[in-house]
Amino acid sequence: MSFKYKASLVLSGLLGGVFLDYLTGPSINTFGTDFIPSLPVTTSAHIPGRLSSDSVYRNIDQQIEHFINRWDIAGASVAIAKDGKLVFAKGYGWVDKENRIPAEPYNLFRVASISKLITATGIMKLVEEGKLNLDDKVFGPKGILSRAPFDHYKDKAVEDIEVLHLLNHSGGWTTRWGDPMFMPYSIARQTGKELPLKDEDIIEFMLGKRLHFKPGTMAYYSNLGYVILGKVIEEVTGQDYESYIKTQVLYPLGIYDMQLGGSFPEERLSLESKYYEPDDHVLVDDYLGLREKVPSSYGGNDIHTLGAAGGWVASSTDLLKLLLSIDGEPSPADILTPESIQKMTTPSKPGNQPLGWRAVTSDSWYRTGTLAGTSAIMVRQDDGISYVVLFNTSTWKGPALSSEIRHMMTRAIGKTDHWMNTDLFQTNS
Repeated sequence: MSFKYKASLVLSGLLGGVFLDYLTGPSINTFGTDFIPSLPVTTSAHIPGRLSSDSVYRNIDQQIEHFINRWDIAGASVAIAKDGKLVFAKGYGWVDKENRIPAEPYNLFRVASISKLITATGIMKLVEEGKLNLDDKVFGPKGILSRAPFDHYKDKAVEDIEVLHLLNHSGGWTTRWGDPMFMPYSIARQTGKELPLKDEDIIEFMLGKRLHFKPGTMAYYSNLGYVILGKVIEEVTGQDYESYIKTQVLYPLGIYDMQLGGSFPEERLSLESKYYEPDDHVLVDDYLGLREKVPSSYGGNDIHTLGAAGGWVASSTDLLKLLLSIDGEPSPADILTPESIQKMTTPSKPGNQPLGWRAVTSDSWYRTGTLAGTSAIMVRQDDGISYVVLFNTSTWKGPALSSEIRHMMTRAIGKTDHWMNTDLFQTNS
């Protein structure tokens, strides 16, 4: 069954953007993995920024506008929740500078490595359903991926890699010779494979190398590990990765707009922002192997193959809805058990990373994402405040910009002493 309805946009327009709360509707398990919500609920709630224009949010506006001007950011989308309710959602600047199209909270942005948290949530769902264990072996005769091309490897220690090791970045790989997810020409040259490479090509190439450390003994941030987790999901469920995440994680939450993105301008989705890099950015070879010089943000990176590690596009409001469903708070209800959430946020040993999250500190959990043309962050604070900030522009600071964003949001939220008594998730727009 198709996951889209050709008439969805027409019907949603005719019905004036009606929003129906699907959280209390029938579960996916009732209908199976081909379940599609009844029309007209075929898109997420498109909450306009005008609903957050009250003067009580003046300090937030000032802080964000100053920030995007300082860092020359084209457009931003910001969503804030307090005590489980969406109290603020607004766009700033432009999603299309050339055509002067303003940003709205429902515009879609690449979220880069925030995708890892989405993948980790999907994995934990499978664990809860008894279809997977965190200590299951991934490779080898008894591994989940025991079939070709994953059954040939140079280092027998590969057989010790567990699902948990991929989740907490202790699978055994470093970027000593570069990140394999961003070196298609080198891998194609060494393997004799034609471009564009598939995710299986990249995994097969890395299995032909020795691991850099024994699995589970240390942690080193790995995009490859999460791409492999995408293949684990496919092997266990019999579905493609994207379909599984949509039907089992997103749709039950009323999130219908999130999907894996594309790499080129012509692959832009109807609500998706354009992406911008610093004026002095350098053109690179396109990942297709055509040897055309392109911006890294438009053809330099294979967004779809990054998939489970960095390929999702989403709105700030949808991401915040997902965050609130895995935050361990009583309202709204979580889609994972308290035990699963605790496992995700408690490193199994000192030095290990949390599962999906970038870091868990004494006062917050956060997840960041950075690609050329993209800067993103989502934060759950212990004071009842959670927020998502998405930018359609990268800066010379790269991933370090996330610290600047957090400092800015701390100032903006700290100077806001009153919040509107509303939940924009429940507002018909």
